[in-house]
Amino acid sequence: MYQALYRKWRPRTFDDVVGQGHITDTLKRQAAAGRLSHAYLFTGTRGTGKTTCAKILSRAVNCEHPVDGNPCNQCPSCRGIEDGSILDVLELDAASNNGVDQVRALRDEAVYTPAAVKKRVYIVDEVHMLSTAAFNALLKILEEPPAHLMFILATTELHKVPATIKSRCQQFAFKRILPGDIAGRLSYVAEQEGIGLTQEGAALLARLADGGMRDALSLLDQCAGTGGTIGEGEVLDALGLAGNLETGRLMEQIGAGDTAAALETMARLYGAGKDVGSLLNELSALTRDLLIRRTAPQGGAALLNGGYDENTLRRLSNAFQTQRLVQMLRQVQQTVANLSRSGNRRTDAELCLIRLCDASLDESAAGLNARLARVEELLAGGVRPAVQSPPAAPVQPVSAPVSEERPTWEEDRPPLPEEPGEPVWYDPPPASPAAAPPAAPKSAVPPASRLVSADIWPDLTAALRGKVPMGEYTFLNNPSMVQGRLEGDALTLWVESEFVKNMVGKPAVLEAVGTLASSMTGRTVRCTVSVGKPPALQPGGAEPVSPATESSAPAEHDKLDDLMALGAQFDNIIIQE
Repeated sequence: MYQALYRKWRPRTFDDVVGQGHITDTLKRQAAAGRLSHAYLFTGTRGTGKTTCAKILSRAVNCEHPVDGNPCNQCPSCRGIEDGSILDVLELDAASNNGVDQVRALRDEAVYTPAAVKKRVYIVDEVHMLSTAAFNALLKILEEPPAHLMFILATTELHKVPATIKSRCQQFAFKRILPGDIAGRLSYVAEQEGIGLTQEGAALLARLADGGMRDALSLLDQCAGTGGTIGEGEVLDALGLAGNLETGRLMEQIGAGDTAAALETMARLYGAGKDVGSLLNELSALTRDLLIRRTAPQGGAALLNGGYDENTLRRLSNAFQTQRLVQMLRQVQQTVANLSRSGNRRTDAELCLIRLCDASLDESAAGLNARLARVEELLAGGVRPAVQSPPAAPVQPVSAPVSEERPTWEEDRPPLPEEPGEPVWYDPPPASPAAAPPAAPKSAVPPASRLVSADIWPDLTAALRGKVPMGEYTFLNNPSMVQGRLEGDALTLWVESEFVKNMVGKPAVLEAVGTLASSMTGRTVRCTVSVGKPPALQPGGAEPVSPATESSAPAEHDKLDDLMALGAQFDNIIIQE
């Protein structure tokens, strides 16, 4: 009868255990010196050797002819424990025997001396599944056990084990096995079994096993059914994976924003039998590697999953900003987590790809941050955005007569409380009615100290580059968000929202703008920020003819709504290279 590879090639001595030398060396020395504890707690992820080491230890403490702490596996005790004929060594599954009654029965039986071996050993797998009452029943015998009794507890979730249990056990943490060690073991097993396995195939299986030797042997067993030599292609076909080349090509299409090509690639892989969940997981692993490479280019090399050469990683990482990679990784992870509850997995995967190719479709804060980071990078690189501004009103000469007619409805209504009155210029009163000179006509042009000017703002924003942070300069250089008007010695920045006001109204920014304006005008200029539309200039640029502020303050908006509106405006920017 055929036996699975992970069962057939389970290690029988401590020396056969791969990748856990820090544990097996200690257990060997304890078994050889007879300095054994009454309770052990093995922790770690699945397939790393917890139950295997527990079985080896149960044979080592009862072996009649131990070899340097290892069991001989030839004596009657070793053979009886291995085939299950000796009932003094018992393996329990706490997932199915988690009640207090089963633990009480075990406790009552444990007081009897073993019949065929030196020590009675209980191996309790997945011990975190025991109920609270079962832990309490186990606690007393762990605290004062008989000399002939030993407990070996194993768990994958250490945080669920009570501290009172952990404090009475010697705890050993099993680490994930390195891919190189797994690949070496797979090559050895394949050679012994007569299975053709290439080095590339072994390395790919080792990466897919994620540190678990049992998973690696199970994958090898699955791929061996295809027949012939097992390489990368055979592994990908047997497991329904896309492969590094296809995943790298898909990432290039995402970086180029080619939605059509990305959807065609997914459709082709889907038609070839690839699982969309596995494809997204591969895309997530590649995105993670690119993010680590950008954030930790030197020390993060050991954290990479591997499988991609340095040139490919460098080319792909240069196509994305850090914020973009964070947004992509969140999007993929969220989609993978929801696939189990999806009614149409392919549609959800395609929707994820569309959002990855076009960041403007992601309305989350991470998506907006990625889009703003892209704009900032372009501006820092010297690419100047151009927005299509509305055509300016025709300017008439200053000497042109100014119409003072007002609509009838405007004359009848009282001024609003928030509405500033029109500027009125008064002549000095005469000394006496008799000596009063003839009244001079009211001048249509105010004094020079009250002139309003918007001509300085384009030159001022151009000169601000490099003098204010790029994030704030992005707003100052956008006429649809910020416009400046110089009125005498006061420079007012008219902004479209409270969010923009908070960005450009920082003291350091206003000080830099005021200093530069002072140097350009030759007099001290004071800079302020107001929310609303700038006042329209009278023909000739003399004085405002409409209110400068809105009749009421804008309603408070959530910051995310402001970010979304800002991101939508950035999407309309035309990049000129």
